[in-house]
Amino acid sequence: MWYIGAMNLCIFEDEKYVNFYPLTLSRPVFELRTGTRSLREKLLHFFPANKIFILTRPYLEDILMEGLKNISFEIPKEPTLFINGRVIPTQSLENSITFRGEEILFFNNETLIAAHVKNGKSFEARLRKKNFEGYKREEIDAKIVNYPWELVNQNGSEIEKEFNLFGNSIPPQRDVTMLRKEHIFIGENVVIMPGVVIDADEGPVIIDNGARIMPNCYLEGPLYIGKNSLIKAGARIYSASSIGNICKVGGELETSIFHGYSNKQHEGFIGHSYIGEWVNIGADTNNSDLKNNYKEVTVYINNKPVNTELTFVGSFIGDHSKTAINTMLNTGTVIGFSSNIFGEGFPLKFVPSFSWGGRRRLSIYKIEKAIETARLVMARRKVKMSDAYERMMEQIFEETKKERNNGT
Repeated sequence: MWYIGAMNLCIFEDEKYVNFYPLTLSRPVFELRTGTRSLREKLLHFFPANKIFILTRPYLEDILMEGLKNISFEIPKEPTLFINGRVIPTQSLENSITFRGEEILFFNNETLIAAHVKNGKSFEARLRKKNFEGYKREEIDAKIVNYPWELVNQNGSEIEKEFNLFGNSIPPQRDVTMLRKEHIFIGENVVIMPGVVIDADEGPVIIDNGARIMPNCYLEGPLYIGKNSLIKAGARIYSASSIGNICKVGGELETSIFHGYSNKQHEGFIGHSYIGEWVNIGADTNNSDLKNNYKEVTVYINNKPVNTELTFVGSFIGDHSKTAINTMLNTGTVIGFSSNIFGEGFPLKFVPSFSWGGRRRLSIYKIEKAIETARLVMARRKVKMSDAYERMMEQIFEETKKERNNGT
């Protein structure tokens, strides 16, 4: 019998990262978030490891090295647990893939969920070729996401699960109405101004450290507001929403996920949507999340139509994209990485990355100009664009040339 006590953990991307474009153009699939944390952070909570290894696209490695500590891309020739980065881990999954002293691969239908192997390096080569001959296989139940709207739909239940990680803490507040206080967490250095209603009747509300809530906001759980984010006066945020760190949000928001550093400061409705990082949503931008005929919504993923089999689906907006004032977005609209949307009427339901314009005409947003603007935007939040980040943007521009040439 071999031993995996000092566990090596490898989180890997499989070929389905393209199903999450444009959000995964600039991050591995396991850096997507649902609830209060990323999929990677959830996996590390259930499967703590002495050494952490990552398998992802090469052009993302330098960015990950800048943002994450104690990770490596050199898989060891030692016993290793591999886990698919699209997994939303549960206690049931942890129990299912407990080490049993043998090499074994765990599948859910045809998807590899996890693998206990003696030699991580040799298995990496087999994994890249999807050659699993000779390994013992076991079928297990697992929660795995295939498209971005599934992250949105899991968001409320994930917030509820993770509330216990924060606990119940409420510093003294003045003129703030709180419903079901035992399901509310307010972190350190949070400022909540008078007239705010925090409604945890339908799920917990978590307001993380350093957040500021301006007067007369309505906050309905399940809800997570990230560190140092600002909720503008009069905002209405409804159930199952997560707002990342250092965001500014106003107007009306429902059942949506924001990554960090994104802004929706003004009036307008965003619902059942997933918003990337460094996105700016202009005043009175509204998205539809329900068709007038109440039929299922089709979304263009990687420029191909996919039936979501859902009636409530909003928008999916890649990093560094922007909408002008009074922009209207149809159900299931996808806006790529670093695009600028303006003009009358609804834009196309699939807007390629590095596009500039609206329904009448889209031109290519030159990479030099896109990098220049991104650098300025990041500097406003005291974040310096690194050489690795610039190289990533250049690579994304090359990766997405085909979608701009398809006549969309």
